[in-house]
Amino acid sequence: MEVSFAVSGPGSGWCAAYGEGRFPAASVVKVGILAALLLRARDEGRALGREERRYAEAMIRRSDNDAASALWTVIGGAAGLDAAQARLGLTRTAADRAWGRTRTTARDQVALLRAVFGAGPGVLDEESRTYIGALMGQVVAGQDWGVSAAGSGAALKNGWMPRDATGLWAVHSIGRVEVDGRGVLVAVLSEGHTTKEAGIAVVEAVARAAVGAAVGRTGGRLRRAGGHP
Repeated sequence: MEVSFAVSGPGSGWCAAYGEGRFPAASVVKVGILAALLLRARDEGRALGREERRYAEAMIRRSDNDAASALWTVIGGAAGLDAAQARLGLTRTAADRAWGRTRTTARDQVALLRAVFGAGPGVLDEESRTYIGALMGQVVAGQDWGVSAAGSGAALKNGWMPRDATGLWAVHSIGRVEVDGRGVLVAVLSEGHTTKEAGIAVVEAVARAAVGAAVGRTGGRLRRAGGHP
């Protein structure tokens, strides 16, 4: 089994991380697909269409794969995702022709979360950030596990899939939680689980430990907990 995590404050310039492994993104890549869609629409000087919004809601809230595939085509597939994620500060994520096999790291996923939940001007405009965050805060019951175990008010996206070669599961969770009144961004990526349920248990335990180590309880302030700036 392999596990990696990263933790940060939304507006901070540091990221405490463990492990630099690259994992198949599974459905956590759907946040990147939506960010790429919003960037593309802004570049074209337009708002999302009704069908695009319907697909976006299904893709994030219900993790609908057909909706993700439809938007994958709109953003220009792997090349479109790579271009968007470079703009968003992801340096070790590489898209695959099959979107679920996109390779990514926990540190890159926190970079994406900072682009979504970070304060102040950014690559994504405020309307886009609010839209993505709102959908991540409305995932359907049964898909609200993972980083939600580490705090309250979670806005998240999870991913899970069995690997073709081994039958073992990759299970991931990324998102924002509230701890002591402050927002914390956390990404936990893992693979090598015998079942999805076993993976969920590991991801939740790692999320609780990682966030607990990164949060200074005095005044709810974040402190650097290892890793690198």
